[in-house]
Amino acid sequence: MRKDLQDLWTLAEPYVRDAGFDLIEVQFAREQRGAVLRLFIDRPPGSAKDQKDQGLIGVDDCERVSRDVSAALDVADNISHTYLLEVSSPGLDRPLRRERDFARFVGESARVRLEAGVEGRRNFSGTIRAAKDGRLEIASDGRSYELPIDDIVRANLIPDWDREFARAGEAQPGSTPREKTRAGTPGHAKSNEKSILGGREVPSKVPSKVPSSNNRSAS
Repeated sequence: MRKDLQDLWTLAEPYVRDAGFDLIEVQFAREQRGAVLRLFIDRPPGSAKDQKDQGLIGVDDCERVSRDVSAALDVADNISHTYLLEVSSPGLDRPLRRERDFARFVGESARVRLEAGVEGRRNFSGTIRAAKDGRLEIASDGRSYELPIDDIVRANLIPDWDREFARAGEAQPGSTPREKTRAGTPGHAKSNEKSILGGREVPSKVPSKVPSSNNRSAS
């Protein structure tokens, strides 16, 4: 993981944990709408809340984490330009970052991109077979590869759509697999200073990518 991302992870994780969630990924990149700092959160596996709510992350959950992390970034003042902080649930194409994340999803399909690569190859798509001792074992293209987890730039689960539609149909006939839930807070640069997220109090934006019937929001 890049040092800037690791620093942001270290700053944000205590606030995510205090809110009762697990920080599973941090992304910071420039997009068409500008720079976006994106945090992915989930309920800790096996938690009472996870079992009760089937692991669902709501808009209120994302907004709470967004407010808490925004305040921490405001104090840290470690991002030098205007950006948007976005807190999101994992979605079906869940990001994978740590060894324990890969180990949790052994048997699932994933896409993995490496920085340096293995055997002259940087992109892999296949089934997660194991994750231990800092290495990911993935079955891809008829053989098994061992990938150093520290070299992974990005990894995501590949949704099993047949299974997800079947699961959604069992829960509620006619329904579709759930999408991501998001909440965002703009960051504003102060004149002659480094930018500080939030600058003034700005209400979280409630975007419209996720169906309102599920009470979700997106930036």
